[in-house]
Amino acid sequence: MLTVSDLRAGYSRGADVLKGLRFDVAKGESVALMGRNGMGKTTFVKALMGCLPHVRGSITFNGTEIRGLPPYRISNLGIAYVPQGREIFGDFTVAENLAMGVIGKPLKVDSVDFVFDYFPILAERRTQLAGTMSGGQQQQLAIARALVGRPQLLLLDEPSEGIQPSIVQDIAMTLKRIAAEEALTVIVVEQNIDLVFRLATSVRFIENGLIKTGVSIDEVRSDPTLVSRYLTV
Repeated sequence: MLTVSDLRAGYSRGADVLKGLRFDVAKGESVALMGRNGMGKTTFVKALMGCLPHVRGSITFNGTEIRGLPPYRISNLGIAYVPQGREIFGDFTVAENLAMGVIGKPLKVDSVDFVFDYFPILAERRTQLAGTMSGGQQQQLAIARALVGRPQLLLLDEPSEGIQPSIVQDIAMTLKRIAAEEALTVIVVEQNIDLVFRLATSVRFIENGLIKTGVSIDEVRSDPTLVSRYLTV
């Protein structure tokens, strides 16, 4: 589904954070991207989404080269992005935030109500201003807003950040269910090993802008030195 070759990207010309990265994801996979801070995880998902000015290499999605396309076109091809910090519209209601997720889509979306089956709290609070909700509820809203456009690939950047552990577990299990029921492929940038174990089918470890190794989730469970090697300072 997604093939990334020799990806080089950064925030200013000539200062690459990603240094020739290669990354492949098959349809239906849930892949965790893990590594220490500053290794290029967020840069990677921003490069995929067309949010960086200086990107080189190749990014193909379902056979289409998307490197260099603006974010709205990448979104309309079937990639959704939940950024770190969620970036919901605090002055909009839950329903209005969800409506923003389908604006500009090339195909008419008949209803966004299907997300309420996955996140019932959003149905209860559809008229509430998003800025008055808890961090966990806002994270659920951000994910739901990404899903209403019916993407094929979902990018999540640190979805557990600032959320209490019990809610993290609930979100991980809900995402796993969504991936199965909606035939969704997931790439999640995450340091929370609990969430990774519950959601991911495989893990890629990134260091200094390159993927150093890719293993199944079972291999991570059986070899804890992998996590300590790539995540501890």
